[in-house]
Amino acid sequence: MTNTGPEKVPARNRRRFPGISSRAYEHPADRSALVALRNLSGFDTVFKALSGLLPERSLRLLFLSDSVRVGETQFPHLHGMLLDACYVLDLDQVPQMYVQQDPKPNAMCIGLDEPIIVVTTGLIDLLDEEEMRAVVGHEVGHALSGHAVYRTVLLFLTNLALKVAWIPLGNVAITAIVTALREWFRKSELSADRAGLLAGQDVHASMRGLMKLAGGHHLHEMNVDAFLAQAEEYEESGDLRDSVLKILNMLPRTHPFTTVRAAELKKWSQSRDYQRIMDGHYPRRDEDKDTSVGDSFRESASHYADSVRSSKDPLMKLVGDIAGGAGDLGGKLRDVFTGSGSSTNGGPQAGGADRDGKGAQGGAGGKGRATEQ
Repeated sequence: MTNTGPEKVPARNRRRFPGISSRAYEHPADRSALVALRNLSGFDTVFKALSGLLPERSLRLLFLSDSVRVGETQFPHLHGMLLDACYVLDLDQVPQMYVQQDPKPNAMCIGLDEPIIVVTTGLIDLLDEEEMRAVVGHEVGHALSGHAVYRTVLLFLTNLALKVAWIPLGNVAITAIVTALREWFRKSELSADRAGLLAGQDVHASMRGLMKLAGGHHLHEMNVDAFLAQAEEYEESGDLRDSVLKILNMLPRTHPFTTVRAAELKKWSQSRDYQRIMDGHYPRRDEDKDTSVGDSFRESASHYADSVRSSKDPLMKLVGDIAGGAGDLGGKLRDVFTGSGSSTNGGPQAGGADRDGKGAQGGAGGKGRATEQ
């Protein structure tokens, strides 16, 4: 008799999304970063060359020989979650999944021809069932979006950059591509977080999982609201010097900061876009071929304009002021770095003044709308 348990249908009642396109949950910054990546000089050449040279078969043999393949007889609870996520997101080809011995909590989706999902024992030990379900959905979202190919290239180029670092100028081109790939990689995580929420349909579990990635097992010592408040404090605190330090701290990372991810996901879970998906109104994959690249670009541009307009970060406020013609660039930079200057002209002071937000936000908004046209 055929088993019709959780391996075939969701373990609990969840809404399914037949034929859903990845466009439904992709973060606008993800798409725009990918466009910028593809426009990077030399990227197409490197990508095409690596696509033929990357030892994908060797990669698969490595996991097959030194990890545990998830299935009905090995980690069956993970196998059920994987099939569950593929069922909910309507992914026909179920990726192979492996568990790798590593105390560091991590998961990834890589591969060129077919995606492979890998989760570490540290992640399994850290998360409960619903939190893990969101992570598996996150990785299935990467597979549905086609992220695995670019993530594999990044993994290879990162290792290559270390090997050729001693060659004069040999690392320059690779570093440029790796930096661009990392920027896209970080934005793709925001998209996959949304896919994880669609798969698990439990925003509290998604929030708990992100908190645990930041603070470990001690969930009873943490609070979601306080955790989200950290993200707001991170964004708005400090002056322009802190904004620059934020950028420098972010550059070597492959993932966005955890509090920022939590805040982004929480905001999306309360949005009209999320509710429309849950109501069954979402883009279908069979419509992807008719999608306008220009529309996607304009949506991304609109997102960045809105981000600048609403951001509380001092650097973004300065960009908004300048974009709106609010003052002299040199004078603003001098005032921000020295802590001097007057607020009579509406410009930001050392703490990112303009506290009512009207000057900076209105200026960026006007510029953003002009750009969209």
